[in-house]
Amino acid sequence: MRKILVTSALPYANGPIHLGHMVEHIQTDIWRRFQKARGHDIRGICADDAHGTPIMLRARKEGIEATELIDRMWREHNADFKDFFVEYDNFYTTHSPENETISSEIYLALKAAGDINTKTIEQAYDESAGMFLPDRFIKGTCPNCKTDDQYGDNCEACGATYSTDEIINPVSALSGEKPTSKETEHFFFKLKNHQAMLEEWVRSGTLQDGIANKISEWFEAGLQDWDISRDAPYFGFEIPDAPGKYFYVWLDAPIGYMASHKNYCERVGEDYEAFWGKNSETELYHFIGKDIAYFHTLFWPAMLAGAGKRLPNGVYAHGFLTVDGTKMSKSRGTFIKARTYLNHLSPEYLRYYYAAKLGSGIDDIDLNLEDFLQRVNSDLVGKLVNIASRCSGFINKRFDNQLADTLYDPELFSQFTNASEDIADRFEAREYSAAIRQIMTFADKANQFVDEHKPWVLIKETDKLDEVQAVCTQGLNLYRILISWLQPVLPQLAADSGAFLNADLSLFPDSNTKALLNHKINKFKPLMTRIEPESIEKMTEETKLDVAAEITPELTGPLADDPINDEINYDDFAKIDLRIAKIIKAEHVDGADKLLQLTLDIGGETRNVFAGIKSAYDPAELEGNLTVMVANLAPRKMRFGISEGMVLAAGPGGSDIYVLSPDDGAQPGMRVK
Repeated sequence: MRKILVTSALPYANGPIHLGHMVEHIQTDIWRRFQKARGHDIRGICADDAHGTPIMLRARKEGIEATELIDRMWREHNADFKDFFVEYDNFYTTHSPENETISSEIYLALKAAGDINTKTIEQAYDESAGMFLPDRFIKGTCPNCKTDDQYGDNCEACGATYSTDEIINPVSALSGEKPTSKETEHFFFKLKNHQAMLEEWVRSGTLQDGIANKISEWFEAGLQDWDISRDAPYFGFEIPDAPGKYFYVWLDAPIGYMASHKNYCERVGEDYEAFWGKNSETELYHFIGKDIAYFHTLFWPAMLAGAGKRLPNGVYAHGFLTVDGTKMSKSRGTFIKARTYLNHLSPEYLRYYYAAKLGSGIDDIDLNLEDFLQRVNSDLVGKLVNIASRCSGFINKRFDNQLADTLYDPELFSQFTNASEDIADRFEAREYSAAIRQIMTFADKANQFVDEHKPWVLIKETDKLDEVQAVCTQGLNLYRILISWLQPVLPQLAADSGAFLNADLSLFPDSNTKALLNHKINKFKPLMTRIEPESIEKMTEETKLDVAAEITPELTGPLADDPINDEINYDDFAKIDLRIAKIIKAEHVDGADKLLQLTLDIGGETRNVFAGIKSAYDPAELEGNLTVMVANLAPRKMRFGISEGMVLAAGPGGSDIYVLSPDDGAQPGMRVK
């Protein structure tokens, strides 16, 4: 029996869990459940990442203490995971006494080993806000591609990374003012002291090839010292013997794995050091997103090694989630919160769909909502649950819930059980999609068996009743194997199926698995229902409403009555994203005196916009024409629906309103400059 500790990357306590987060947590939970079903001793550990400037600023904005914010987010995150059947033996927080103690111990161990030094550095400072500015709180023009409104450490447009002193026209994201430069003393971890160890560890099979290759690029240039401190004000742990200096969030965040596990061990009376000591014989695995790979594969193992702790056996990265082929979008209703999803759909639908998409690599996966509906309805309802539904009725009604004492086709049953090790190998290697394909192939075989023997026909002949019982017994035993394979993916369906079959489905089957014969089952109840398109539509609509309520402010104070707002600067104006749009549909809005509802094509994406141009245009005149719209305007909740942008028009009003029309040659989606 293996002894395993597995973790998921810590969700940031600055906002809700969304479906992108759920990729990782579902992936981890499937692997944990699989190992448990194989009889191994495994623990799942996680926590909220609860420190850093963004949390401090959000709490300030809400007028509450940071601790109140992170406590609220912990409750929400914990509830979301539980309702998705993601089980952790301990879901904790990095803002804990255990984490403060262990972070200080590791820091002091690194300092004693000569791995910590101090430097006086020049850092951006916001005079108005009275604080030093972390990279993410400086914005400006990318020095590489010249895109405006980029963060101080990397460009979201071209992917370039740079230092804050390289960004063009920097401004504080807090006050909008140009930051000054101010000297401050910072603490640094000498990462290069561990380069030889890291190079060997990275190539030891611990990482996926794609991640190992990317990390190796850092070695070629030589590792640099890592800044592990931040200046007050900062929400985090103060560095021992350094008043006003705090651990950078990325120092204490991964130590949060250790702290959460220590909290668990103290609660259940388990030996914490047996897992984290340098010579530990237990296994340690981290599941993470590929965007935080360098923290987990450079800084984290170097910190562990420097402090005399064990290294992970594996760090497994996954790709990003796209929805309908594009980055998750708030305006399109595809930036879906976990709770919004749960308000409309079963968590097991998503668990299955992610499993059917996930492999062991770092490729992005796409949640195509139409494919999602079709695959769940076809695989889970049409193939899988259908086997139990077809066979159980005859056993319940005609044979007093009693299975036959023999299998109709023992060889077919053996084909199923003999495939268990191959399927187990795929789960072990995190090749979930390959495992799902193989399981569904066997589901097809089970359905073919039932189709070939047609118990609904045989039941009409009194001399065929024994054959009907044997055929249905065979079908239910094949269903039992299928569900046992899928138990890590579909735990609730497995529990419900186990109750119906009056059998334990918690163990992963093997070639020695015995059939249920001469066995009493319970009355069948519907195990899963089809997804209706309306449920997905309601989910995306609720997402748009959530976004509109979240980011559309109420205008109050003097500006609410003043038709001319305060001046804006050029940088504010440059943020406006003007796009060419084709009006593909225009129609009157019932109950609205001034509005037309426009459906706009902006280059592969459609938007719904309400425009106050009813007095000037017949809808039929607009359809097919090109216009200009503000594409990055926050969605706005109106009485008639959500407006996802603004069409530009000019004129004195009434019938004299003129929608802007671009020159010949313009195409939907083009940016107007």
